Amino acid sequence: MSLKPLLPGALSDRGQQMTLGVMGGGQLGRMFVQAAQAMGYFTAVLDPDPASPAGLISHFHIQTAYDDEQGLAQLMQRCDAITTEFENVPAPALVTLGAHRPVAPSAPCVAVAQDRIKEKAHFLACAPVSGVYPAPYAAIESDELLAAVPADLLPGILKTARMGYDGKGQMRVSTREELASAWEQLGRVPCVLEKMLPLQSECSVIVARGTNGQVVSFPVQANTHRDGILATTEVYEGAVPADLAERAQASTVAIANHLHYVGVLCVEYFVVDNGTGGQDLVVNEMAPRPHNSGHYTQNACDMSQFEAQVRTLAGLPLPQPRQHSPAIMVNLLGDLWFEPNATHAERSERAVTPPWTQVLALPGTHLHLYGKLSARPGRKMGHLNITAPTVAQVRETAAQVLQLLGLRT
Repeated sequence: MSLKPLLPGALSDRGQQMTLGVMGGGQLGRMFVQAAQAMGYFTAVLDPDPASPAGLISHFHIQTAYDDEQGLAQLMQRCDAITTEFENVPAPALVTLGAHRPVAPSAPCVAVAQDRIKEKAHFLACAPVSGVYPAPYAAIESDELLAAVPADLLPGILKTARMGYDGKGQMRVSTREELASAWEQLGRVPCVLEKMLPLQSECSVIVARGTNGQVVSFPVQANTHRDGILATTEVYEGAVPADLAERAQASTVAIANHLHYVGVLCVEYFVVDNGTGGQDLVVNEMAPRPHNSGHYTQNACDMSQFEAQVRTLAGLPLPQPRQHSPAIMVNLLGDLWFEPNATHAERSERAVTPPWTQVLALPGTHLHLYGKLSARPGRKMGHLNITAPTVAQVRETAAQVLQLLGLRT
């Protein structure tokens, strides 16, 4: 990747306005586009959906499949550098783009995140540096490997090696019989069996790594999930114990450095009982892009994760982000747009507007909706960032927000 900075507002070598591209037109792509445009760049989005949230606001929207040769050629013709908003972009497409334009993160980095087996091996390779290991696991790709699974990995969680997200492609198993049955139900595709650990909480770290190898880290985020989907993120002093936060940041930097990663990277961790009354940290998975848990940076930091994504892609300076306010992020799913007891038929006809007037009357509330044209239960429609001068105040306001929206605390 070229180390020559792509300066905002400048003309490229092709005599066109400096343009940054993104593979994928969802909400993460939309917020990248907004950050890039705010800094003076033109933007291009490749996404097959004519109503994609990012495509609706970008200068250029290339409506083709991610592996369409003509679409990729158009994206390269339009753009000076290209990123991705999700990890399941076809690897050959990123290889094609990377042969002609700077691409960050690179195809090899994304390939590691696409495959849990490769991802776990990468975490193991980095662990001696940081001392943070993944959960004990075994790869299952054949009947022989299934039969060889150590007994002490049960009970465990069987996860598909590819295409799993938000709790999908996962099954809990307690016995060898349940494991064999679960692998059949998952289609006998390559999987990873992870030992079930005494989980106490979850956290994540977002880092940005530049083309020159410089790495900056955002604060550690304490995350709460509901039904496998992130519900809230809390970021303030004490949200995660200081010793665990320090180890999580060191581990994430090691993971980024070992890959020679360029871009924004999120790594998720489990906090577990270490068996002696204390806590330990276990690395779970990584996302080669901005992350839901980092949305608070838009209103609580002097540089958001999306501006960091722009800076790493364009080769701009990368100062250490500073958090100026305690923050809580609330994920807004499509369920909020329907009465709690509505039938399926009523949900298709009777969408309602959440009580934004009451919510936005509370100090420090910042609403971010993604421009999706229809709500569905479980669909990510937006998020709400809450900031305040003190931890007590941000928690009090968040409790009021959750009550107004009818969400669990």
